[in-house]
Amino acid sequence: MEKESYDNNNNNNNNYSNFQLPIICDADTLQILIREKTVRIVDVRKEEEYQQEHIPTAVSIPLAHLLKKDTPEEVVNIMQNAGISDKMPVVVYDDTFGALAARVAWTFQYAGHINTALLEMTFSQWKNLGLPIEKKTNNFPRVEHSLNVNDEIHADSSYVDAIKEQPNKILLDSRERLNFLTEHIPGAKNIPYTMLGSNGSIFRNAEEIKRFIENRGISTDSEIITYCGSVGTLSGLAYYALKLAGVKNVKLYSKSFREWKSLGKPKEEFKDANYWDLSAE
Repeated sequence: MEKESYDNNNNNNNNYSNFQLPIICDADTLQILIREKTVRIVDVRKEEEYQQEHIPTAVSIPLAHLLKKDTPEEVVNIMQNAGISDKMPVVVYDDTFGALAARVAWTFQYAGHINTALLEMTFSQWKNLGLPIEKKTNNFPRVEHSLNVNDEIHADSSYVDAIKEQPNKILLDSRERLNFLTEHIPGAKNIPYTMLGSNGSIFRNAEEIKRFIENRGISTDSEIITYCGSVGTLSGLAYYALKLAGVKNVKLYSKSFREWKSLGKPKEEFKDANYWDLSAE
């Protein structure tokens, strides 16, 4: 496999502070950033998938690799090894409707890399549009990145336990409706991750997502804590959907329902769920 190494002269570091990424990066913007060499693209698919083909200049950081070293200190080390400095724009993508990318993007932001965005589409959608791809493995010189843990976007089980009945703090379960009905954290509301995407994009437009929130009696002024079944991928997607819809205060319970159950925390069930309960709307 051909390898390409980029030196610091190609990184145009002086330009990084001039461009703050939106929550979602569109394909046209990403192509401009690639041409200007002012972005680090992170491919979170399996390494063998990356080696077959990927978006030009992308580095490979598989989600599974990150989850093995899922502390802010280790995440900063991973970013440094990928040549990601503090202000560099970072765009993350996957081929799994955005959920894996969302978990990695959130993790980068939790460790202190604010200028991180999700690509608006999956790799397959990028490729099907005839946009550029490449096969060479990209490596960048290690750089320094500061550690600045952002606890404002993180929730652990103790925090969830403490706030789960407070009216201005909302738990949002992003699993599919039947899983939610079977068992969930008491008081949680449900917006299944399957409702968040649209054809050609990992997300519906902001107004549609906002309507889903309001239909559940949730104010966008509330603090919303998202969770899912295991490692925070589906709830990571919900986290960014809520941000896109204008919710300012969102946290991710990254260890999610799997940890909650393992700790013997209380659960709520709908024992008499009927057909209509399976509808998310």
